[in-house]
Amino acid sequence: MSKHLFLGDEAIAQGALDAGLSGVYAYPGTPSTEITEYIQSSKEAKENTIHTRWCTNEKTAMEAALGMSYIGKRALVCMKHVGMNVAADAFINAGMTGVNGGVIVLAADDPSMHSSQNEQDSRFYGNFAFVPMMEPSNQQEAYDMMAAAFDLSEKFSIPVLLRITTRLAHSRAGVTTVQFTKAQNSISFPDNPGQFILLPANSRRRFKALLEEQKDFTEASENSPFNCYTDGPNKKMGIIACGIAYNYLMENYPEGCEYPVIKLSQYPLPLKMLHKLFDTCDEILVLEDGYAFVEEKIKGLIPAKTIKGKLDGTLNRDGELNPDRVAKALGLKPDQEFEIPNIVAMRPPALCQGCGHRDMYEALNNVACTYKNARVFSDIGCYTLGALPPFRAIHSCVDMGASITMAKGASDGGLFPAIAVIGDSTFTHSGITGLLDCVNENANVTIVISDNETTAMTGGQDSAGTGKIEAICRGVGVAPEHIRVLIPLKKNMEEMERIIREEIEYNGVSVLIPRRECIQTLSRKKRQK
Repeated sequence: MSKHLFLGDEAIAQGALDAGLSGVYAYPGTPSTEITEYIQSSKEAKENTIHTRWCTNEKTAMEAALGMSYIGKRALVCMKHVGMNVAADAFINAGMTGVNGGVIVLAADDPSMHSSQNEQDSRFYGNFAFVPMMEPSNQQEAYDMMAAAFDLSEKFSIPVLLRITTRLAHSRAGVTTVQFTKAQNSISFPDNPGQFILLPANSRRRFKALLEEQKDFTEASENSPFNCYTDGPNKKMGIIACGIAYNYLMENYPEGCEYPVIKLSQYPLPLKMLHKLFDTCDEILVLEDGYAFVEEKIKGLIPAKTIKGKLDGTLNRDGELNPDRVAKALGLKPDQEFEIPNIVAMRPPALCQGCGHRDMYEALNNVACTYKNARVFSDIGCYTLGALPPFRAIHSCVDMGASITMAKGASDGGLFPAIAVIGDSTFTHSGITGLLDCVNENANVTIVISDNETTAMTGGQDSAGTGKIEAICRGVGVAPEHIRVLIPLKKNMEEMERIIREEIEYNGVSVLIPRRECIQTLSRKKRQK
């Protein structure tokens, strides 16, 4: 055994390696990115030829993992919570097909929206797909759960959803790892030849089987070492603490909680354990980071019991859970270690000095301001910061790829000019299909693919579009003379403005590609020389 100081993400990655992983499939997204990066840099992955390349998006990642599972190998799929929306088609149906080799789908949720558009709770996806879920309470448990989740996945031939939140992903703790690494599974094929063929006749059988297995999944939760019931002398209240919320609870009770507590880290809900708590305690407090997932479920189990949590206002429905919020819910006084000095002020994010997006926005603003109704539909990436001063250049940011399709819709309704701004990685993630829609109708849109040759927002991972964007646009059907590459520099401002104006005035689909390497990745390369 050996000890490490691991981020939650690193503990998960090492746990997967030690559990016989054959491939990790992911698209970078905070707070999940470090899992794949850790595996990519690990000695074990190189020695054992574990697949570690980034995928084009979360859907392709989920499907590739399912393909690896088909031949009996263990696969890990990693994404942030909004990536679950992209992977949902494959993920939901994976519950129907089941798996051959073990599959863990890691969803990293972001309460408080530190770097996200929403706070959605991925546990609802696990519930929707009828698959088992695990939710670690600390870094050690995150490591231990990987082997347990792979074993559970293969025992029931079902994918397992592992849900974490930002605070667990990006905080460090001591983790003890095993001395040995499980060998990778050998190639094997499903016993049931129709398992992965979701024709209606097969699907009906598969769905009935999945529903029948729910009792087995529940029994596994009842017997899971990750779920436990701890009695307490004060029966006025019982507490259900989910995942990292258990840590927050115990920070307020370092000598032991006075109330009976269920530590809940594996789903479906362990019903016998819950009914023991319901029968023993006068009221129930549910502590969970994210939505009121468990709270809503148990209201149907015990409608006559007083249940406190997010729905009744005992806890905030928005933002991260933390020890202070838990203390307040328990009627305790939060233990403030220090106060934030008045001199420390919130600093809004900004595009880096020397970033090519800056010169692109300056040129675009200079042209757009000469049109009465110009609107710029943007996307997810560093360039979204163009919404802030000094540029205030964009008018929307909804989801990956939405810039192109929103610009098209606005143009369809009569807006001129309709301009889209999207990054190179986001374009290959989910912008290509929107561009195809534009080409098929010859929509009057100007699309700016701001290419910094990396996935910069999440730390400079490889971009699937590097060196391919012009070829992709030509292949989709954009006229070659209206695919124009710019070099976003101050000295080229006049030329950039001229080209932007020419393409706005063109009645059809035009693509502008301002290309300059991300200043951060360029700096790292120079330091490494």
